[in-house]
Amino acid sequence: MSKQSLNGKVVLIVGGAKNLGGLVARDLAASGAAAIVVHYNSDATRAAAEETLKAVNAAGAQAIAIQGDLTQPANVAQLFEQAIQAFGKVDIAVNTAGLVIKKPIAEVTEADYDSSFDINSKAAFFFIQQAGKHLADNGRIVSIVSSLLAAYTPFYAVYPGSKAPVEHFTRAASKEFGERGISVNAIGPGPMDTPFFYGQESKEAVEYHSSAAALSKFSKTGLTDIEDIAPIVKFLVTDGWWITGQTLFANGGYTTR
Repeated sequence: MSKQSLNGKVVLIVGGAKNLGGLVARDLAASGAAAIVVHYNSDATRAAAEETLKAVNAAGAQAIAIQGDLTQPANVAQLFEQAIQAFGKVDIAVNTAGLVIKKPIAEVTEADYDSSFDINSKAAFFFIQQAGKHLADNGRIVSIVSSLLAAYTPFYAVYPGSKAPVEHFTRAASKEFGERGISVNAIGPGPMDTPFFYGQESKEAVEYHSSAAALSKFSKTGLTDIEDIAPIVKFLVTDGWWITGQTLFANGGYTTR
């Protein structure tokens, strides 16, 4: 297949209001995507979604924002349907949403468990399912997981535990959707320099994570930067189309298998 372009492509980004999702929206718009659908979960991120829409428009792409709780499968289906109503199709679907809970196993509540698996596993499954149903042929699906899938560490039983199924969903979907030219992959960043990370960590833990990667001293914070992950998303949805069914660990040597 020839060099892959974003020209004319419609992109749907779950969690696209801010942080990594917002950067991916801006980058793909600047790289020639025709339209970006920015999903956001709650009113708390509405303002960020609107700022991302402005940036996408300034880059020359059309954009809409859609709010929805994707732990409800009907809302996932509706998200794709609204995107298609707006732009006629969806070519690329990227899921950057997630919930981190860091606790000793003895302290994890049923509510913690349920919310983690609802957001990190259930919503991720139905995102892949609906993408498979709605994407145009030769589409691209990318899910963000975690490099903790390859870690040997305490206190993170529920977070990577609830992300781990996405690897299996990704492999199965890549086989099932491949006959339509759709590639399906996951990216496992290391701890990222965003509020998503700092809310869970003590000062001592931040210091550890900031020095744990092989390439830490070459990063401005020692952590994974969202600027290091967004280009990998872009690669997978363009020239990296031949990669499918994979989980790519992009973490500067923080963990490996």
